[in-house]
Amino acid sequence: MEIIDMRKLSPAARQERRRQVIKLRRKGLSYEAIAAELGLSRTGVFNICKRFDEGGAAALRDQPCGRPTGASRALSPEQEREIRRLVIDHTPDQLKMDFALWSRQAVALLITQRFGIRLTLQGVGLYLRRWGFTPQKPIQRAYEQQPAAVRRWLDEQYPQIERRSKAEGTEIHWADETGLRSDDVRGRSYAPIGQTPEIRVNQRREGLSIISSVTNRGTVRFKIFEGAMTASILIDFMKRLVQDAKKDKGAKVFLVLDNLKVHHARLVQAWLKDNSEHIEVFYLPSYSPELNPDELLNANLKAAITTKAPNRRKGQLKQAAISHLRHLQKSPKKVRSFFQHETVKYAA
Repeated sequence: MEIIDMRKLSPAARQERRRQVIKLRRKGLSYEAIAAELGLSRTGVFNICKRFDEGGAAALRDQPCGRPTGASRALSPEQEREIRRLVIDHTPDQLKMDFALWSRQAVALLITQRFGIRLTLQGVGLYLRRWGFTPQKPIQRAYEQQPAAVRRWLDEQYPQIERRSKAEGTEIHWADETGLRSDDVRGRSYAPIGQTPEIRVNQRREGLSIISSVTNRGTVRFKIFEGAMTASILIDFMKRLVQDAKKDKGAKVFLVLDNLKVHHARLVQAWLKDNSEHIEVFYLPSYSPELNPDELLNANLKAAITTKAPNRRKGQLKQAAISHLRHLQKSPKKVRSFFQHETVKYAA
């Protein structure tokens, strides 16, 4: 009889064939006789009988194929948990490693330092994927930022401002300054391999400055000026906010600013004191630009300006800025979308 390949049988058929082997063996048949009767090899019959003797009827069922999960891994489950925790809770420099970010090379070095185990970069990549880690562009935060102050702003200070705004019927404006330059061209350009594309810019650089504000209702206000921000320019901008609020509902303006020195100038503080019934200013934690939704308007403005044909004259640059900012004023839905960014959702 032709020998049957058990691997080609269904699990149920394999188990039935094994039961037949045990039944015939109990009748006193030899391994050779059973093999001839059932179309199996003598070795196969012997192994089935051995499995039955050691494990009983349960041993006749199919066993899982392949290596057990986690077998042959270089790191134990405890070591994996420790490395994963260190990568989540620390940056490399906090662990006195000469890396800015958690690259595969950095994680490989961490594993070697902790456990004396050397892994290939491909092996490290497999661990990272298994842990659910993906390469991501990090959010930049100032080294001088104080996490406790940020947490206090998010958990205590801003919720109080928001409650007051709702109770008093005010609108919260988030303001910030930015600058544009005529030689600032960003993005990538297609070109033949080996021929780097060129952008022609004037030798003389032109620039201008902008202060703008946004609200979570989609309102945009802006003022364009030359040079650095001064107390007088800031006061003029705040006067415009107050005038607009009076035209609307006559409500008080709540204005959120960063801690630029001029924002605390004596002239500014004196004007705010004289106009306290119309406007009140609140200050973000130091070195925390990511908490200001107006930063996203600035990024949107620069992206729009710097991807177009270079504005080689100041008049062109100013007109391009005004055009885009007025477009945003007519697009409140777009402005409201800025508040859906992860770091400013709290202000939506």
